[in-house]
Amino acid sequence: MAAQFHWDPETYLETMRAEVPLFDRLQAETIKAIPFPPRRVLELGVGTGETSRALLDSYPAAQITGLDSSPEMVFHARASGIEVRLARMEDPLPDGPWDLVVAVLSVHHLEAEGKRELFRRVREHARALVIGDVVLTEEGGEQRTPVDPERDFPERAEDLLAWSGGELRWRDGDLAVIAASYD
Repeated sequence: MAAQFHWDPETYLETMRAEVPLFDRLQAETIKAIPFPPRRVLELGVGTGETSRALLDSYPAAQITGLDSSPEMVFHARASGIEVRLARMEDPLPDGPWDLVVAVLSVHHLEAEGKRELFRRVREHARALVIGDVVLTEEGGEQRTPVDPERDFPERAEDLLAWSGGELRWRDGDLAVIAASYD
């Protein structure tokens, strides 16, 4: 994906919708996959807060803490009233326990070992995980979402399911939503 939307909060949403035509559907399916009304939520890769706002529309009592590694995104999300911390997914998770850890279009930035380690840490600190992200297509399938091989490392949905202990809740080509409950 183009680097522009990662660093410019003003054009983030417009660029996401251009590069990921099913972006709004991915957001909706991610929220739909949340297994119960969460109170304490940790969002990984909060960006400009699109997922947090959608989650709050469905679960207004949720208390969301977002993490992002971009100071510009953190500033933008905070300005819209979302609690956000400057941190990377590879860093220790903030103190839990969390009812839900949610991530949309962020986990694919980790290499395979980083994803497995993240899912292990989430399992230790959260009751549930929901991710909506880019995945590798089935053999012969079209990879519609642009992937930069230096910063994007999508996996097969089957691998993400195995590593997270989750189930596939929605898929359309190279986009998938996976939900796991750890109760």
